[in-house]
Amino acid sequence: MTLQEGMPGGRYRVQGTALPLGLARRLQALGMTHGCPVQVLRKKRRGAMIIKIRGSRFALGQAVSTRILVEEE
Repeated sequence: MTLQEGMPGGRYRVQGTALPLGLARRLQALGMTHGCPVQVLRKKRRGAMIIKIRGSRFALGQAVSTRILVEEE
């Protein structure tokens, strides 16, 4: 499943990304690596979401969150 399909309050584990190399490396630098736990804190109507990774909160747009593959924890 993709991160966009996740529900607020849900905890997931990153399986991979289908992002351009530069963006994928940026997310890795921020701590989103393979197997990293992610918690969805909030989802907006237009697809943006706020997630928590390794104690830090990040906002992701729909274009990015639909390309991050996760599994339920």
